[in-house]
Amino acid sequence: MNAFQNLFKSILLVALPIFLLSCNKDTVSMQTLLEEMTDRENIARLPVIPFTLKQFSSYDRESVSPDQPGWFANSDRTMFIRKELNQGRDEYVMMDAEGPGAVVRIWMTFAGKDSGTGIMRFYFDDQPEPAIQGTAFEILSGGALVEEPLAASVSDLSPYENRGHNLYLPLPYGKRCKITYESQNITTPGNKGNTGESVYYNINYRTYPLGTNVLTFSNDELEKAKGKINQVQEQLRNRNTDIDGIKLKTTAISSNLMGGEHLSIEMPGSGAIRYLRLKVEAEDLPQALRNTILEGEFDGEKCIWSPVGDFFGTGYQVRYLNTWYAKVDEDGTMQVFWIMPFENSATLKITNIGDTNVKILGEVGWSGWKWDDRSMHFRASWHQYTNIFTREGFTSGDPGMPFDLNYVELSGRGTYVGDGLTLFNTSYIWWGEGDEKIYVDGENFPSHFGTGTEDYYGYAWGGRSMKFSNHPLIAQPDASGNFRPGYVVNLRYRSLDVIPFSESLKVDMELWHWHTTWMNYAPVCYYYMRPGGKTNILPDTAGALEKTAIKSTDIIPNTVSDGKIEAEKMAFHNSCGNKRGSMSINPFADLPLSGNLQVMWNDGTPGDTIFFSFVSPSEGYFRLTGHFTSGPGFGSFSANLNENQLSGDLSLFAAKRGNKVIRFDKVYIKEGVNTISFIIKKNGRDSHLFGLDRIDLSHE
Repeated sequence: MNAFQNLFKSILLVALPIFLLSCNKDTVSMQTLLEEMTDRENIARLPVIPFTLKQFSSYDRESVSPDQPGWFANSDRTMFIRKELNQGRDEYVMMDAEGPGAVVRIWMTFAGKDSGTGIMRFYFDDQPEPAIQGTAFEILSGGALVEEPLAASVSDLSPYENRGHNLYLPLPYGKRCKITYESQNITTPGNKGNTGESVYYNINYRTYPLGTNVLTFSNDELEKAKGKINQVQEQLRNRNTDIDGIKLKTTAISSNLMGGEHLSIEMPGSGAIRYLRLKVEAEDLPQALRNTILEGEFDGEKCIWSPVGDFFGTGYQVRYLNTWYAKVDEDGTMQVFWIMPFENSATLKITNIGDTNVKILGEVGWSGWKWDDRSMHFRASWHQYTNIFTREGFTSGDPGMPFDLNYVELSGRGTYVGDGLTLFNTSYIWWGEGDEKIYVDGENFPSHFGTGTEDYYGYAWGGRSMKFSNHPLIAQPDASGNFRPGYVVNLRYRSLDVIPFSESLKVDMELWHWHTTWMNYAPVCYYYMRPGGKTNILPDTAGALEKTAIKSTDIIPNTVSDGKIEAEKMAFHNSCGNKRGSMSINPFADLPLSGNLQVMWNDGTPGDTIFFSFVSPSEGYFRLTGHFTSGPGFGSFSANLNENQLSGDLSLFAAKRGNKVIRFDKVYIKEGVNTISFIIKKNGRDSHLFGLDRIDLSHE
């Protein structure tokens, strides 16, 4: 009997830890989720415990279907599931989800009186009292639960009230999670009329299969997790690469590539790329960053095709970046730390598709990898919408509409892990009102419907936001083109908010620009897929060969053609600060316009000047004819050409809106750049609107 008992005890001592370990693998807790955040290998495998990822948001509820009006409605704020009366107080429900699950990311911003100081409450498992309670600012970025970077506001260069507030601390729940917001300043759904507080929110949450053991958030669980929280915070702050201690094979990269040449790195056997470092040197570095293409082939499947600059998160201009997955130094050294597994072989190929020489320096490091039925190939795709017009259906009688642009569409099984956007804005206003719409496994309505492109990328208030590159998962390395012609880069790398899909995934983003104009818009997408996965994005060689836009005229040529130049095609600016929305390209009611567009200037005062530049292919004497718009509120101006007076008295004031044609004397036009300017004169009125349709040049 004693021998049997001793044997039983021995078996129990061996089996119990294994049993408990296996149970722990089937349990979701704050600590297991935190461990997942910084486990770089985890993202390259299908989840051990499957889950879906969805989103609650304040998107405009008029958006019902693509074939119904309202699909691009833009009151994406102060929209809630319902209002509840709780212990005498009104609480607005932002999220109500059955478990088991976990909240893995919350983004919010606010506007209006006392905004952001309302009370957020988190109710778990149908408990009558909230487990978390505090002002939105305190909870999301004020340190009430955790410090940075798990709770942070960006950009830190922007005023606090103009930031996006991001909470990445995972909040698991077993049965149910309800999140509410209490504010005395909420007036109408959508806060239409701006009479109260505007509340914008995006909440990403996981749902696990029924029966999954999830340890619900509580203050006790938070206290138990403090050690793990501190560890994860430190790892995220330091951008730990997990390379130390791993047996690595490395291949140095050093090559001068002439146009059409390429280099290849072969990696035989089973393994995983752990890092890739590159630096590109060229006379025209922006063009080289676009013309140098990275391709990746794993186990015979073509998985990566992207210009190197976009792939590394800097686009076609070197911008400092410091995130969990990508880093770019100011000297142009670029690194990524995506885990890229392969079962039998891998090939990286770098090709110069341009016509000038580039020098490539760098290194790739890879290690062993145990390939299994959860392992996935890393993939990346890129394409550019070149010189895209910002209104669909625009005609002389129709101002057109925003529209959906496709980032990527995938078929197969995998996870979506991030994306970046490089663009060039050509107008003096915000370009990114567009919402993300993400469809998982054939959904008819997107389970992720956002509230604005900047909200998706973690910041807020469009052009008011400043650049930031100090958060591990979101970045805007360049914000110079948000409210004026210029360059913009946005990035979002997903952690616990990766999106699994079993059959398909479609990611769209609305192109919702405040002005009617042209721009370049280039998304890069990152995802993992099981072998056999497909993407709709083919290698965009033509897009990568396009001239990189450094100034607006690289997209909208301002050259005289057929004896005329449209105002909207000229480069223009003013002397009073080029403030947001001060100049616009738009139609003029139902009046006929050449090209259906004009340039309008609305914030000038006497003495201020608007300048238009155009390129003439030849020199000589030409008669200029100006086609203007006129109406009530329009001003009086003097006009100069290349600093010589063209007209001393040009009045656009009229009793009603109309077109006005003014013929000027013959003037000398230079070959190359010419500038025509209009200076506001005092006219006894407070309004000095200016509108220009086009300029004609003739030898008559």
